Amino acid sequence: MSDLSATVNPSEFLPHTFLPPNFLPSAPSAPLRIPRVLAIAGSDPSGGAGIQADLKSIAANGGYGMAAITALTAQNTQGVRAVHVPPAEFLTAQLDAISDDIGIDAVKIGMLGDAAVIDAVRTWLEKVRPAVVVLDPVMVATSGDRLLKESAEAALEALLPLADLITPNLAELAILLKEPVAANWAEALAQGKRLAALTGTTVLVKGGHLPGGDGAGDSAGDGCPDALVNTVGLLGQETVVVPGERIATRNSHGTGCSLSSAMATVQARVGNWEAALREVKPWLLGALREASALDVGTGNGPVHHFHHVQDRTSSQHSQHSQGTAETPAEGEFAAALRDGAAADLDAIYALDFIRGLADGTLPEHEFAYYLAQDAIYLNGYSRVLARAAALAPTEAEQLFWARSAQTCLEVESELHRSWLSTRPAAAGLGPVTKSYVDHLLAASVSGSYGVLVAAALPCFWLYAEVGATLHREFLAGGAPAAHPYADWLRTYADEDFAAATRQAIAYTDAAARQASAGEREAMASAFRQSSRYEVHFFDAPRLHA
Repeated sequence: MSDLSATVNPSEFLPHTFLPPNFLPSAPSAPLRIPRVLAIAGSDPSGGAGIQADLKSIAANGGYGMAAITALTAQNTQGVRAVHVPPAEFLTAQLDAISDDIGIDAVKIGMLGDAAVIDAVRTWLEKVRPAVVVLDPVMVATSGDRLLKESAEAALEALLPLADLITPNLAELAILLKEPVAANWAEALAQGKRLAALTGTTVLVKGGHLPGGDGAGDSAGDGCPDALVNTVGLLGQETVVVPGERIATRNSHGTGCSLSSAMATVQARVGNWEAALREVKPWLLGALREASALDVGTGNGPVHHFHHVQDRTSSQHSQHSQGTAETPAEGEFAAALRDGAAADLDAIYALDFIRGLADGTLPEHEFAYYLAQDAIYLNGYSRVLARAAALAPTEAEQLFWARSAQTCLEVESELHRSWLSTRPAAAGLGPVTKSYVDHLLAASVSGSYGVLVAAALPCFWLYAEVGATLHREFLAGGAPAAHPYADWLRTYADEDFAAATRQAIAYTDAAARQASAGEREAMASAFRQSSRYEVHFFDAPRLHA
């Protein structure tokens, strides 16, 4: 291993991840408050499902809806009579027309029809790469009608890994796994885990089609739970169950469409799947509860997407639109974040990468990979910080985030000049990186200053704490003369960066005191998710090796 003292100056380094240059958009001049959500789905002339339900759900949850039509159906509340799938080339023309002109914050994908349509969507997604992609694999309608040709199932399976969230009903979950339909909640969760493992993405397991089910195991009780499942560490835990009430109604037409498009919209605002589900689920329960007020059709009628508009002073709206008596005292929110990150810090200290960095046994190629990814990240992360500057409520905060963004670019330039220019290029974007980047990107376009700075904070805070610990232990033990990372470790806990970290913590805590209860919950969720990504980032060099 070579001595790095003459090649890099880590004392200036800001926190890390890795991100392709120019991946994030430049900070706009005004906050983006309304997510722009594109629904790619079939049309339901009765208005209860498909594109029509998508657009209602997007609007009801605070988004601006757009639509690309994949199929035309002849259907009503009693069932589907006919399906016509236009040429895939025309779908491509719709998608290109939208993305060539309009920024897209989230995409919801529903009914696709056939393999050619699926291929067109996949090609467009790979080109445009939206920050949030929710895929509702519409294969079987609630009425039992088959909506996807069996010959297209393989093409749909190839599309699944491009989604950030997959929302099948139980029949679709079984088809995707080529297994019998789950008979109870425990079987449904097990199937969700298998699909999540196969696709490497998050799966929303829905309990609505079970004959009762309280989440405790077999079908029982009046509960109707939903669960987010991810097997690669992208949630707080492998399975996050959100309980719910079972609504006795015959009017549930379009429930799956409505749920998936609402999740895409809210995720674009809050940047966290668990927080999104906890916001969407009460809205959807209300839509089911009030569905009979619409009096539409003689069969399975639609849900009432705008039930909440009739009473804007409800407690749920108040929680998300104004401050409450639960506003934390100064420092209280930050202390809670730090307590929540303790397990992630313990996990970081236990990693082979950290131990090898401290005792000098870390292979140089792993450290080189770490630095290379750090440099790639800094270019993009500077744009996240610039976005924070654009949203900041005070001049002092604007200057702080803007200067931090500038430092990112200066350090990236120095890394390229002194270290990376003499070494082979590292590998490109990996799956954990993609998820972390998508998380930060969603926070950056959410329009919420609090959520954005909370998502960015672990990159300051955890990095500073790890650096201080390594620095302290290194000095206490003494540095062997041949230690390849000696100079790096001596400057790892730079006081200027420590001071910047304390300032970032203070600004995040102040933002929480100005936020509503709902926004504080979203901030905490964004922080926790970023903290978990930090663990995976430190472990990435070992996995790459």
